[in-house]
Amino acid sequence: MERRAYYRNKLLPWLLIAPQLLLVLVFFYWPTAQALYWAFTLEQPWGGGNAFVGFDNFTAIFSDSRYWGTVLRSAFYAVVATGLSMAMALTLALFVDRGLKGTKLFQSVFVWPYAIAAPAAGVAFRFMFSPQAGLIGTINQVWPGIWDPSTVGWQALLMVIVAHAWLGIGYNFVFFLAALQMIPRSVIEAGAMDGARPFRRMLDLQLPLIAPTTFFLLIMNLISSFTDSFGLIDTLTEGGPNDATVVMVYKIYFDGFKGLDYSGAAAQSIVLMLLVISLTFIQFKWVEKKIHYA
Repeated sequence: MERRAYYRNKLLPWLLIAPQLLLVLVFFYWPTAQALYWAFTLEQPWGGGNAFVGFDNFTAIFSDSRYWGTVLRSAFYAVVATGLSMAMALTLALFVDRGLKGTKLFQSVFVWPYAIAAPAAGVAFRFMFSPQAGLIGTINQVWPGIWDPSTVGWQALLMVIVAHAWLGIGYNFVFFLAALQMIPRSVIEAGAMDGARPFRRMLDLQLPLIAPTTFFLLIMNLISSFTDSFGLIDTLTEGGPNDATVVMVYKIYFDGFKGLDYSGAAAQSIVLMLLVISLTFIQFKWVEKKIHYA
């Protein structure tokens, strides 16, 4: 029997949800509406009014080859960082999904990276990858000049990708471990009795059974790569060298706050928002329907 809560005071439920509604209104709907307004107008950098220009702002960014380069770079960044983070998290979860001595300690340690703020992690990785004093920079003592992310674009992008993947390991690890522990032990034991080795049991039993969690994490990590990379990139590379680490979310900041192109930045933010909405739609309307259990 379904049980529902009833309030004698009809005003009380609205008072209870008012703080959440206020937060959503102030920090999501209001900025979104303002961005939509700016995206279809020409906003003056120092005030003084604006003029309606229709789709001119979108036409300008879509006809800019640098913007499409940023989109491709963002897609590459998202795919590689997501794949690396999920692969590492799944490997760690598989190793600790055993009732062995010390397992609880490792389960807690692997979650710690998720508690570190992106700017703080960026400072740490900037030191570790420094070509002069960092841990990775010791390679330059053997091969001088072989590692210098401050001047070599692909090295800077690699550094940011590794840092972003490391930050996401803790989040992915928690979900993967929870999904693995939900699998009945009798299924794994039956596979072992049939002669399947651990790697074969992982491919044929564990991975198919945690497919919903895997696809959920895939979408969430892709969204995070597109939207949550600003703090990391700003502290690590500031978009350099030569825009090698400028992704979509950082370009919005750079064009809007440094280039004072508010209308163009607003149009870019709308494009990014539509991309995130599309990924979410794929998650709930297409991917989950394609999941089949072995």
